[in-house]
Amino acid sequence: MSEENNNSFEQGAKDTVNEIKESWNQVTQNDENKKILAGILALFLGYLGIHKFILGYTKEGIIQILLNLICGLGGLIGIIEGVIYLTKSDEEFYNTYQANKRPWF
Repeated sequence: MSEENNNSFEQGAKDTVNEIKESWNQVTQNDENKKILAGILALFLGYLGIHKFILGYTKEGIIQILLNLICGLGGLIGIIEGVIYLTKSDEEFYNTYQANKRPWF
């Protein structure tokens, strides 16, 4: 009987760990807010690269600022990225830009 109880306890523990892992990987409300914030900042202040810094892409944010200063392309890239960010689903945005760390488009 003791062996059977141990197996049951182990299985319950494994199930609990799997549930925690699944809930950890799900998109939360905070991630949606990050998507909206990044999208709006990209549309209106894209030439400053602020949306890149919000998503944790420091190097790419600096590159975007330099592109804007050198040839004015930073603003255009910001508008394009803002539209892309806001048209993606929450899950797709999270997987693409936050989990997989895709810095451009």
